[in-house]
Amino acid sequence: MEFSKLYIGGQWVDSASGQWIDVVNPATRQVFAQVPAGNAVDVDRAAKAAAAAFPAWAATPLAERKALMERFLTLFRAQEEELIDITVRELGAPWSFAKTSQVEYQYTRTRSYIDLADQVPLVEHMAASTTYREPVGVVGCVTPWNYPLGQVIQKVVPALLMGNTIVLKPSQHTPLSAYWLADAFAGAGFPAGTFNLVTGRGGEVGNALSGHPLVDMISFTGSTAGGITVSQRALAQVKRVSLELGGKSPYLLLPGCGDYAVPIHLCCNSIFLNSGQTCTAFSRFLVPRAEQAAVEAKLVEIAREYTVGDPTDHTVKLGPVASAAQFAKVRDCIRKGLDEGARLLTGGVPDDGAGWYVQPTIFTDVDNETMEIARREIFGPVLCVIPYDTVDDAVRIANDTPYGLNAGVYGDKAEAIAVARRLQAGNVYINASPRDCAAPFGGYKESGIGREGGIYGMIEFTQQKALFDTGA
Repeated sequence: MEFSKLYIGGQWVDSASGQWIDVVNPATRQVFAQVPAGNAVDVDRAAKAAAAAFPAWAATPLAERKALMERFLTLFRAQEEELIDITVRELGAPWSFAKTSQVEYQYTRTRSYIDLADQVPLVEHMAASTTYREPVGVVGCVTPWNYPLGQVIQKVVPALLMGNTIVLKPSQHTPLSAYWLADAFAGAGFPAGTFNLVTGRGGEVGNALSGHPLVDMISFTGSTAGGITVSQRALAQVKRVSLELGGKSPYLLLPGCGDYAVPIHLCCNSIFLNSGQTCTAFSRFLVPRAEQAAVEAKLVEIAREYTVGDPTDHTVKLGPVASAAQFAKVRDCIRKGLDEGARLLTGGVPDDGAGWYVQPTIFTDVDNETMEIARREIFGPVLCVIPYDTVDDAVRIANDTPYGLNAGVYGDKAEAIAVARRLQAGNVYINASPRDCAAPFGGYKESGIGREGGIYGMIEFTQQKALFDTGA
């Protein structure tokens, strides 16, 4: 795959900037690729191409859009080996995790959107009117580095199916997998201008997108601070905004569960896999104070299963964190936890070795009100164990956060559901229930605005028009 061009108006073209961004392998700390450092001129070309393509694409019947997306999915599936390899190299994700969660799950997501598209209520008949859902227009998609394929699929596929055209800015740290997607969209026969790819830095390309007059909507995934900046620029022109932002998600272990192995594995999978670089990660583990010692012993035992090492090794569970900046942030947070008086169960301050590796780290006796490690989104493999005295106390602690993206409850199912209904989070996992990619995904409070996934994720890229049509 050639990474030296941008994809605009159905063509691979040079960037107007003549500048480049290095892509670094976090396991080796070596530059192994470069992409164009796109600029406002490139964004303008892409936005104009998308705007020119929009009328015809919006008028294309849904059945034809679905057929093109089926062709895309066929080509997307055929890229699996290349996508796994590039995800390992640009993100540092271990091969096994890259295969299952970073790549293969995106086929499931794409399939879900295609299968559910006909169920989107595009036309609704009311007593004295008919309501139509129409595409918004040109959508600027700004995606993060931690799930470089998944976050693109969550935006681009539903937006295209609903008749919008796209300008995608992938993360400057993990931009390479998006090139395979652009190639698949082109190979599937999507009309020129419906999908455009502009790589570059957020401060330049992201700002240009959010402020461009031809861009009708911004769909952003990233930090809460980044989302606020992007939305402020977009709202200056009254653009539609969809934001999927940060989290500090609680996992509640209800009293009397007995065998702790299952809930601890579920919690550790969430916070340790992908090196903790997951917005929904269960980073706060709330445990009954009377059972704290037993839970801690099991945590130390199970944490040993989460091996850290070369991400090309198929047996390794954790690779490095994604960048020097992320390594420094996680390292500083671990030091902060020690300074704050949290008790370290396992892991610790990482060595500045050959790659940006961080061992699974568990703090206990964490105070949710006073300790920064309990309130800040660390975005690394760092778990905070917080004891509680009563279930009401646990609910209070769980909700005592500016975020509200994800949560989990483990225990008697009826009680767990009752507790889950009291949590201020957009998504709550009960016991060992799997993720449902057809369900709406999004957060409360500072975790975002809008929803992704399934029918609701497609509705997000529509706008309503009411026709009052019962008169003569």
